[in-house]
Amino acid sequence: MSLPADWIVPQWAAPATVRAVCTTRAGGVSVAPFDSLNLGDHVGDDPAAVATNRLELQQAIAARPVFLQQVHGTAVAILDAGTPDATIADASVTATPGVACTIMVADCLPVLLTNRQGTRVGAAHAGWRGLAGEGGRGVLETVFQSFWHDPSVERSQTATKKRADDMLAWLGPCIGPDAFEVGAEVCEAFCMADRDAEGFFRAIGGGKYLADLPGIARHRLLKLGVTAIYGNDGSGDWCTVGNPHRYFSHRRDAVKRGGSGRLAACVWLKP
Repeated sequence: MSLPADWIVPQWAAPATVRAVCTTRAGGVSVAPFDSLNLGDHVGDDPAAVATNRLELQQAIAARPVFLQQVHGTAVAILDAGTPDATIADASVTATPGVACTIMVADCLPVLLTNRQGTRVGAAHAGWRGLAGEGGRGVLETVFQSFWHDPSVERSQTATKKRADDMLAWLGPCIGPDAFEVGAEVCEAFCMADRDAEGFFRAIGGGKYLADLPGIARHRLLKLGVTAIYGNDGSGDWCTVGNPHRYFSHRRDAVKRGGSGRLAACVWLKP
């Protein structure tokens, strides 16, 4: 697998059967404001450029990335070789080698998942709406439940704990805790269901808060029992807003530059 040097290869304890990568702006043929490896076909970029960029990704990873139609929800798609692009979901799971669970982001948090045996992989689009979900059940909770999608798999409390112990998670780049300004409604969406979430919101006056998106995701994973969590720790190097030469950012560029491209985080089983 030959990748551009600037792309991010997760540093996690995944077994050799699992491959993962997160793209950056490096590569591709798109022109400003989508320069240059924009993988989103819904942002106003030239469709031919997006198709070329997606082919570049597919050739680089030697697997087929399945691009979802993400709607900031909690639905999970179970992928196989025949799953079409634009399947409506905000997370995906597969046990099929050569099929890449793929999440597009430009400030939202991509979360990649695998088990220690390297027999399944998954990915989730964790923007604040999907992460919050309803009643404390968001996209991370639904993808965790769907990860073992075999109906014969035991679902007892003991079995659930074992599966949580068995899971690895990697958090990719997203809008950082010093840049993610939100209103009170976002704080309430998390804190009404979980008072412990208050620690991830810093009041800055005028009914506004700075929210720690990767911190919330880690918190939600830990509540599920997942402790092997890697990647984004909330530091500046992971912030999409603060690193314009490396990352796309909708919040930074949509108004200032007239649009923003999309990064892609992918995880797949080696064919």
